[in-house]
Amino acid sequence: MIPARYAASRFPGKLMQDLGGKTVILRTYEATVATNLFDDVIVVTDSTIIYNEIVDNGGKAMMSKKEHDCGSDRIAEAVEFMDVDIVINVQGDEPFTDKESLKKLIEVFKDDADKSIDLASLMVHITNEEEINNPNTVKVIVDNFNFALYFSRSPIPYLRDKNSGAKHFKHKGVYAFRKEAILDFYKLPMLPLEASEKIECIRYLEYGKRIKMVETDVEGVEIDTPEDLERAKKIW
Repeated sequence: MIPARYAASRFPGKLMQDLGGKTVILRTYEATVATNLFDDVIVVTDSTIIYNEIVDNGGKAMMSKKEHDCGSDRIAEAVEFMDVDIVINVQGDEPFTDKESLKKLIEVFKDDADKSIDLASLMVHITNEEEINNPNTVKVIVDNFNFALYFSRSPIPYLRDKNSGAKHFKHKGVYAFRKEAILDFYKLPMLPLEASEKIECIRYLEYGKRIKMVETDVEGVEIDTPEDLERAKKIW
């Protein structure tokens, strides 16, 4: 499922911007389909513009019935009555989505016989000071088994000891959920930490869910700002 909201707060209309002759959302959709990992790939959106863009190009899309605060809520509404076990959330602004990273997320659940993992997500090791301190870059810290401890727009961990060996990881906005976990998320109210940071996966932690983080070295470009779009164009 690819949640796609037209009126993004930092860069309205970003998903309909041109990237190498196609829109960002169409690039993301096509990249996801091209992995051949999924039984189905569907864009779920509140925008007839985005809906028509996908359908007119031979893709699958659904209209959201309600206003939602985040992509997970939008997906939960869409999959509530679908017969699915695992739902992958690929953000609409991730045109460089790659097969190997998504495959790693799916493998997490194949190896989880006792169903102790509620959801999985991706992280990338970062060393650039500007990126570490950028509030648009969501950082994550994990325990010794790569379960998420916390996500923040602040630089975490704070390196009081520069020689500690601690690393910084950037959270990539790609999630894999058990269907029950995303439906729980949909029904549970937002709590103060999520409201403060504006990071939706914090809600899972606040309610005691377990998030398995999977490291990838494929960073790509998430298109949050006009500057990100220009970087993406150079790569494309």
